[in-house]
Amino acid sequence: MNRLALVLVLCVSAAYAAKRPNVILMVTDDQGYGDIAAHGNPVIQTPEMDRLHSQSIRLTDFHVDPTCAPTRGALMSGKFSHRARVWHTVRGGNHLREGEITMADVFKHNGYDTAMFGKWHLGANYPYRPMDRGFDEWLGLGDGGPNTSDCWFWNDRVNDMYWHNGEREYREGFNPDVFYREAGEYVKKHKGEKPFFIYLPTYVPHKPYSFPAPDFHEKYLAMGLEKELVAFYASIARVDWNIGQLRKTLEEKGIADNTILIFMTDNGSTHTEVFNAGMSGHKGSTNEGGHRVPCFIHWPAGKLGAPRDISNLTAHIDVLPTLMELCGMQSPEPMDLDGKSLVPLFHGKTPDWQNRTLVVEKQRQLEYNRKYNAIMNGSWRLLGHSKLYDISKDPAQKTNVAKEHPEVVEKLLKDFEAYWKRVTPDDRSFPTPIAGTPYDEELLLGISELRDGDGYAHGYCAEGREAKGIWHIEAAVAGIYEIEVRRWPKEAEAPFDGVPKVNKTVDAWSTRGPKTTFLTSGKITALPIGSVSLKAGEFYEKRAVGPEDKALIFDVELPKGVVTIDAVFYDKNDKRMTNAYYVYVRKG
Repeated sequence: MNRLALVLVLCVSAAYAAKRPNVILMVTDDQGYGDIAAHGNPVIQTPEMDRLHSQSIRLTDFHVDPTCAPTRGALMSGKFSHRARVWHTVRGGNHLREGEITMADVFKHNGYDTAMFGKWHLGANYPYRPMDRGFDEWLGLGDGGPNTSDCWFWNDRVNDMYWHNGEREYREGFNPDVFYREAGEYVKKHKGEKPFFIYLPTYVPHKPYSFPAPDFHEKYLAMGLEKELVAFYASIARVDWNIGQLRKTLEEKGIADNTILIFMTDNGSTHTEVFNAGMSGHKGSTNEGGHRVPCFIHWPAGKLGAPRDISNLTAHIDVLPTLMELCGMQSPEPMDLDGKSLVPLFHGKTPDWQNRTLVVEKQRQLEYNRKYNAIMNGSWRLLGHSKLYDISKDPAQKTNVAKEHPEVVEKLLKDFEAYWKRVTPDDRSFPTPIAGTPYDEELLLGISELRDGDGYAHGYCAEGREAKGIWHIEAAVAGIYEIEVRRWPKEAEAPFDGVPKVNKTVDAWSTRGPKTTFLTSGKITALPIGSVSLKAGEFYEKRAVGPEDKALIFDVELPKGVVTIDAVFYDKNDKRMTNAYYVYVRKG
């Protein structure tokens, strides 16, 4: 090799070594710490997760929130979920505070291409959608899940309609396969001129369960397991297989070594009957099993040291500041993060970690009880402000040692007061999707945004259950807006007092057996709706429903700014039945 060629090779090698890494952040839904073979589960088979575990830095005391939307809000913002106003999975409490800088915003600001394939659960309308929060590319079923009121009515996780950059598009296959396939295609087509960040959160193993083929559940059925557990494990196994396919794509592309792979989950397990890694608690609980989850970080080119366990207390709020340091990124503006970079831990530096206190809240409460939380410091866990556990000696949290360690209780309560003062200001304000902009020409208001109800899914509406509450929106400009009220969403094509004809059957396996159909867990019920009222700001009108009416459209003059919308169904005797299920708002 001549001198010039050698110089060119060395320059290219140096440029590659200095190139910022790609990042793929994988998150599963409702998979707990014990739902991986590498963590000791004697039943589940997860060869790809196990392989990643063996090759990664493993955070063995890593915590998230006990439910999914709060975890996602904290992960995207680097702030406590309560402080980012994400305190519920429904009731409008799942919207990441408008104006929060997201992980995608940071990557985009620093020259990354950004993409998301999967579950968002932080808002369904502008300015809360992924495409409004820093993602260049976005594919998902619906905000909270495959059957929430903003997704396609006929979706059942197999051969469904998706939101793709704000438009409806069809994709064939089981939804985790779709997301990983799209991520793989994104990697294959990526030109490499800029690094990429991919956020890849699946909807599984969260219920409801359905599969396009039996191959991933038969081995668990043969073990004699209860059907829901079979479906749960099979869902995880399917994601595991997809992780292997994605890693093959990275290797074939030649970018595996300089891609940071992170695998984690969003809360504790929903199935702890086989194995829970010695912990008590499950999804929704402030006991350890409700919020301690796996987290693997893999980056061969990053010189992070040998694969190993790191046992320091860490959390989802640390992921963003850690990636900012690993990737050499700056925030577009000051962020005042609650999390801290874990890079010092990777290099064996831990002096500032010894007195760290974190708080996990129960959430899903309109009026918050200050004592529904876990206050954590080192191996100490203070639950309910009076029950103290040392999980290094008592991982199942059976023995309250508060009386033996009053000084620990005092310190943790003092730390909690500082936390509470930081997170509670304006913590229950309403989300306000914005109508009348070119970014989102039509808002779809669903029941999951009604503060006083507990419904979130199409099945809830299809059964005709009562919904309560009002919507809060912002009119971008003053003027006439069309507000369309429906019993069924547009794609269901049915009159107010009728039912849609089921038009989709899936050859799938579920806990209810083969050949499942839409709404396998519920039924479709006709309601004798006789009239509809609409109150929007100062506007009020009540109209009778005709026998063929599928929608009533009201032309409403709205002032610029925030207004409330209240739409109600009445029966044919003029008795109030329920708030409306589907309301569309667009500028006239």
